[in-house]
Amino acid sequence: MTPETPKPFTIVTALHESHVQATVICSKSVGLQIRIRSGGHDYEGLSYVSNVPFVVLDMFNLGSIDINVTDESAWVEAGASLGQLYYRIAEKSPIHGFPGRICPTLGVGGHFSGGGYGNMMRKYGLSVVNIIDAKIVDVKGRILDRASMGEDVFWAIRGGGAASFGVVLSWKIKLVPVPETVAKNLEDRATDLVVKWQQVADKTKMFS
Repeated sequence: MTPETPKPFTIVTALHESHVQATVICSKSVGLQIRIRSGGHDYEGLSYVSNVPFVVLDMFNLGSIDINVTDESAWVEAGASLGQLYYRIAEKSPIHGFPGRICPTLGVGGHFSGGGYGNMMRKYGLSVVNIIDAKIVDVKGRILDRASMGEDVFWAIRGGGAASFGVVLSWKIKLVPVPETVAKNLEDRATDLVVKWQQVADKTKMFS
């Protein structure tokens, strides 16, 4: 940022869903654009810079995570980070996870709305494949879920940049099964595993 970088008229740090609704309605009434921060990092600065008059809506206070191991799902508010999500899942179950990036400071709001590449993508797909519901505030200030927003909008917010369609309050995700042990050390014959990999690596499609 430089002294010439456009600055917001104000920064709203929402503490409740109603604060998000009020921000949307008020900004619309006075012609201000809303730039949304979802609690994580933003290398490109797209969530706090604009070439037109704008306000910043910072969601970092809305970061609750409700894990339901019984039905293998979780509601995650948009201000939570991936690190917080993984930690809460691990607290509840050693055999569940979620396919997302490994960077712990990445906000779920931006990650999910952008598609969500991750290390488990080959087995479980993108993060958005495992999102089963969401709550958004639309341009009229209404809180909508998957059923009330419609399948077209629900499809669009999962990879199309959710800020184009509303402010996402929370996501309902599907947890996926993971092995309890995911790493090996030398005492677990990791050397044998590496030797075996070297024998077959050049024969896999990965290197073809």
